[in-house]
Amino acid sequence: MLAKTMSGTVLGIDGHLIRMEIDLSSGLPSFDLVGLADTAVKESKERVRAAIKNSGYEFPIQKIVVNLAPADIKKEGGSFDLPIALGILAARGLVSLSKLAGGMTMGELALDGSVRPIRGALPIVLAAAEEGLEYVILPVANYAETKVVKGIELIPVESLKEAVEYVNTQKRAVVGTSAYTDDQRVLEKTIDDHDYLEVEGQETAKRALEIAAAGGHNLLMVGPPGSGKTMLARRLPSILPALTWEEAVEITKIYSIAGLLSRGMSLLTKRPFRSPHHTISKIGMIGGGRIPRPGEVTLAHHGVLFLDELPEFSKDVLESLRAPLEDRAVTLTRSLITLTYPAGFMLICAMNPCPCGFLHDDFKPCACTPRQVQNYRSRLSGPFLDRIDFFIEVRRLKEDEMLGNMTGEASQTIRERVSKARQIQEERLKGMSMRTNAQMGQKELKLFCSLSNESRRLMVSVIRNFHISARGHSRLLKVARTIADLRGEERITTSSLAEAIQYKKLS
Repeated sequence: MLAKTMSGTVLGIDGHLIRMEIDLSSGLPSFDLVGLADTAVKESKERVRAAIKNSGYEFPIQKIVVNLAPADIKKEGGSFDLPIALGILAARGLVSLSKLAGGMTMGELALDGSVRPIRGALPIVLAAAEEGLEYVILPVANYAETKVVKGIELIPVESLKEAVEYVNTQKRAVVGTSAYTDDQRVLEKTIDDHDYLEVEGQETAKRALEIAAAGGHNLLMVGPPGSGKTMLARRLPSILPALTWEEAVEITKIYSIAGLLSRGMSLLTKRPFRSPHHTISKIGMIGGGRIPRPGEVTLAHHGVLFLDELPEFSKDVLESLRAPLEDRAVTLTRSLITLTYPAGFMLICAMNPCPCGFLHDDFKPCACTPRQVQNYRSRLSGPFLDRIDFFIEVRRLKEDEMLGNMTGEASQTIRERVSKARQIQEERLKGMSMRTNAQMGQKELKLFCSLSNESRRLMVSVIRNFHISARGHSRLLKVARTIADLRGEERITTSSLAEAIQYKKLS
């Protein structure tokens, strides 16, 4: 007898439906899986066999063939266990075929028949809702992350027996309904744990970070140990605009695929802040592996990727960032498939000015030779630095600043200015495939970043003196455009360009 059911898998960050056909026939007893299944999927045969027996059902001693279609998509993971088990029971007449056909099932089975959580549940449920399916049977542990999806009934189950009971009776102990609507207020009420109100002094650095946040620019902070570079960077998400509903869902999909959503965690409402250690591998940064997984650049999508102690990172790792910084995406090509992960992040870096860390410091003399300083900085290639929009020097606080009663500007106040500048950019770039100044191409630069004669003469002088490349020139214009937006200027003025220029040199 033939039974049909639906399940799903993840390709990149999107879910794809998998049609499953389970055939029971006479002949020598066997259990075969076809349809480009990986090792984890093939191992499901033993999990399914044990789960069916330990749930009180008799496993059929027949020839069993399970076909996973389409056959040209590689199937990975243990999410097919539950639908295979239900399909076998349906082929034996123990589960209603007609009711099974209207929905989708996913979940890994333990040997005792209990259902374990899977990675990537959210994108799979989104795909099921787009397909118009009536319901999704899924592990209880995956319910929280998927309840943001509207238009489909969610059936969280803890065991194979619960799944069988629902399909046959349409009754369940838990009613799975969406707890969210696409109300922007849910996201705007999110409060960050860090606030620039706690930062004393460092007004130049905070101004630079405000510009970076307003335009989505990349930034490198240079300063001695203890000057506050990490503290400043960690508070950057607190001044970024609130996530849109679409951005929040996309980030949650990425973290679901990466397996970083703990049980009970639902929609992610804060912009990501990723700070990998400098020992990270290229695969850890970019993504990939035998079973492809998103890397740090994708986990930082719509947020901040912070690289502390920048020269300590492997040169291969840093050079691998060049393409994602330009393309805002990562493409991984394997023998059977090509996956694309989004990588629209802000890159914030921090480094010491020299190996000892005290070059140009006001409190402690530098013990490094010029050659040591040169070798230290040579770890950063010209092409990589060319993708940094601007640089700032962060100095240590003086005694009166540390002992004084200075209070910084609250993040909420800065965030309002940043959000206003972002709104100006979105209005200017309306109808285009970009939202911030940092994403503009040459066509947009010509349209929105024209210079007056005086500003043009200043730009010519800077290009000659600092040997700025064509890419560096474009990035300088983008930063100047952002500064003008923060000031409410329709055109880039000489003062806005001059402020951008002072950030364009690594001292």
